[in-house]
Amino acid sequence: MTRNDDDDEVNTIPIQIAKEWLESTARGQTGREIDRQALQNLYSLHVQKGLIQCNFVVPKSLSDRDGNWRVGAIASLIDLIGASVVHTIHGNIHVSVDFNISFFSTIKVQEEVEIEAKVLGDKGSLFSFTVVIRKKENGDLVAVGKQWMSLYDLNHRSKL
Repeated sequence: MTRNDDDDEVNTIPIQIAKEWLESTARGQTGREIDRQALQNLYSLHVQKGLIQCNFVVPKSLSDRDGNWRVGAIASLIDLIGASVVHTIHGNIHVSVDFNISFFSTIKVQEEVEIEAKVLGDKGSLFSFTVVIRKKENGDLVAVGKQWMSLYDLNHRSKL
């Protein structure tokens, strides 16, 4: 069997698309308003097949009245980065079929977190992944999201 450079290029396209979408959404250039808000301070992206690592500084616009990062904003970020990590493997639209988040500690405005999203399972049209968020300062867990996503057929509006 010979190596085909065209196959390597095709395999990197979903990775490039996921990275470019996350970067442009974080800069406010693409995505829906809620996506741009959730990702607005995302930076230092490392994206490869089945893995995304990045940093995020909590903006004031995503805080509650006590200055903590809102749990809904954390959930949005986990969902968006999770969908992106699945995209690096399959390159299609996905829909959440199971979503669970465990919250361990609060984080304040302007604090920085490290985020790692990793695909754990690939069943063809069903993917599982985790997104782990830790305080950059000391490594303390902030939240862990576990999710299953299924491929979505836009033409038939049904799960594959």
